Amino acid sequence: MVTIPTVTLNDGTAFPELGFGTYKLTGDEGIAAIGTAIDAGYRLLDSAVNYGNEAEVGEAVRRSGIRDELIVTTKVPGREHGYQETIHSAHASLERLGLDRIDLYLIHWPNPSVNRYVETFRAMIDLQKDGKVGSVGVSNFTEAMLTRLIDETGVTPAVNQVEMHPYFPQEKLRAFHATHGIRTESWSPLARRSELLTEQVIQDVAAAHGVTPTQAVLRWHTQLGSTPIPKSADASRQVENADVFGFALTDAELAAISGLERGRLWDGDPDTHEEM
Repeated sequence: MVTIPTVTLNDGTAFPELGFGTYKLTGDEGIAAIGTAIDAGYRLLDSAVNYGNEAEVGEAVRRSGIRDELIVTTKVPGREHGYQETIHSAHASLERLGLDRIDLYLIHWPNPSVNRYVETFRAMIDLQKDGKVGSVGVSNFTEAMLTRLIDETGVTPAVNQVEMHPYFPQEKLRAFHATHGIRTESWSPLARRSELLTEQVIQDVAAAHGVTPTQAVLRWHTQLGSTPIPKSADASRQVENADVFGFALTDAELAAISGLERGRLWDGDPDTHEEM
């Protein structure tokens, strides 16, 4: 089993430096895959209402026998933005999860045309006060959106989960996060469906450390201060993905990997993309 180190969030929560993505892990096979990930040492599990697998995540957590060691994440979908809607959404998620607490609750997308993410966040804060939610955060938020949340609620999100990979290093946003004590979390950390892992710079860095290209990229994330959430249903690959803390990239290697930057890979600009 791999031991994944933690950092402390702005609310005092010990938060793993690497987590496990569960997108598309459904049914009995999904439960089994999440279970092997927990066995491998993962303690942060990422899910969402829109993934349609909260029940599977909850079942895997119950079977693990280590509920209190795990941070279970889910997200408010765009169609349930609003104060009362979010309260109802959270209780429905808890029922599907079969748990008494959502450890990390995120707004999935800001959906600016709807313009209800502030009241959504207020509901999340109240759910936190009621003990139904542990940490509160967001996903796919810009600096301006984060600033508005902080200014209007007085609460700084603990986490902002965003698209981040060597093609899109998010340097400016990460600097804003660091200044405000917000933990960056990376979705699609390996730039799925791209040629990232075959890039020569990635290959060279991996060879220099005797690791795989995947491990080199995931280590890049952790050294830049972001928590990546890779997904794999394969038990051996899950162990490989988590085993990235026994080596360190040099500043030059970090810069070389970041030099692959070319922008977002998908239609995910938070100012225009909306997901219900």
